[in-house]
Amino acid sequence: MRKLYIVKNQRDFDKIIKDGRYRKNSSYVIYYEKNNLPYDRFGISVGKRIGNAVNRNKYKRKLRAIIDNYKKLYVNSQDYIIILRGIAKEKEYKELENEFLQLMDNIRKDIKLHEEKK
Repeated sequence: MRKLYIVKNQRDFDKIIKDGRYRKNSSYVIYYEKNNLPYDRFGISVGKRIGNAVNRNKYKRKLRAIIDNYKKLYVNSQDYIIILRGIAKEKEYKELENEFLQLMDNIRKDIKLHEEKK
């Protein structure tokens, strides 16, 4: 994932979480909001329930790999904040990947439905 596509600023994180919509399942909470850029941006948050810094970074790398593998699924011009829940440490990579894909599919449907209403 290129640095251009990353939400790093704490103000951006807070704004997306406060103003954006969200979807969740057992492993993830994903907040999303429209941005005025021609590309998507992602922010990843892994809490201390996952473990120490080494484990948290391992899960961030896994999540970045999942994001990179499925770039075509995302709706353009959206900011996503992905929060990994503590239960995720008990799951295998494939389970995490499948749950992420299901959640992104729900988000894509929600965005299309929301745009049709406008």
